[in-house]
Amino acid sequence: MSLMNRQPIQCIIIGSGPAGYTAAIYAARAGLNPVLYQGLQPGGQLTTTTDVDNYPGYPKGIQGEQMMDDFKEQALRFETDIRYGVVTSVDFSKYPFEIQIDENEILLAKSVIISTGASAKWLGLESEQRLNGHGVSACAVCDGFFFKGRDVAIVGAGDTAAEEATYLANICSKVYMIVRKGSMRASAAMQKRVMNTSNIELLYNSETIEVLGDKKVSGVLIRNTETGEVLQKPIEGFFVAIGHTPNTAVFKGQLLLSENNYIVTTPGTSITSISGVFAAGDVQDHVYRQAVTSAGSGCMAALDAEKYLKGIAASLFSSG
Repeated sequence: MSLMNRQPIQCIIIGSGPAGYTAAIYAARAGLNPVLYQGLQPGGQLTTTTDVDNYPGYPKGIQGEQMMDDFKEQALRFETDIRYGVVTSVDFSKYPFEIQIDENEILLAKSVIISTGASAKWLGLESEQRLNGHGVSACAVCDGFFFKGRDVAIVGAGDTAAEEATYLANICSKVYMIVRKGSMRASAAMQKRVMNTSNIELLYNSETIEVLGDKKVSGVLIRNTETGEVLQKPIEGFFVAIGHTPNTAVFKGQLLLSENNYIVTTPGTSITSISGVFAAGDVQDHVYRQAVTSAGSGCMAALDAEKYLKGIAASLFSSG
């Protein structure tokens, strides 16, 4: 496959969303002439949400898709080259780096910022996807506020589910915690916290059959896997907390990944195991996973890339 662009691009950003677009804004303002590839879901996970009330600068809240359009417009204002396309392979063993687009074009890059995000794991129910953004959510911290004083349910058994259940319990009237097995996987400390929260009701050996509702969530059908009994719980919010999958498949064998496949970065930076390659947003953050933290890490990645490229330029100048 021939190199379609033999002149290396200073900075290629892989993925959009808060991290990618913020990286583009900072990189463009620094004169790095960034090229951003939007990926399969331009704008990232936020484009699938409705109201966003916890991002600074939007006092009346904003729709997730509109917010990502605003981020994109700001990146375009500084002449970011935003392109449709998917990165299908990379070769970080060579420099400049080789980036393959849609399996038919190879670009050269002097620096790379990865902001491909992470995808929430879902139960696989049609109703769950149909009502996503209309009472169904994969982020209690993001969306719990909308269900203040109401009854909700959350699916999951690990530390994240336990933490989100207790978070919801401080806001909501009642929280049903649906646990597939007869015990939780969460740490002993987190289990104790859940059990000591009076408005959390644990439903063990339970699986979700269906999320009920036409235009918004009105209830959930739950089956007890031991007895076969089916329960219907009236709820207005349904949260799924069974984990996330970082979108890092294309980088396996190229970068150091954690045991759960997140990109490993040097603490306090966006620097990865390959000099000149940086990571921002949920692709390297399995703890916070918020739009504002993603945007902040996008800023860090652009500043790190700028410093890296200046270092290369300085070394070339001194050696010349």
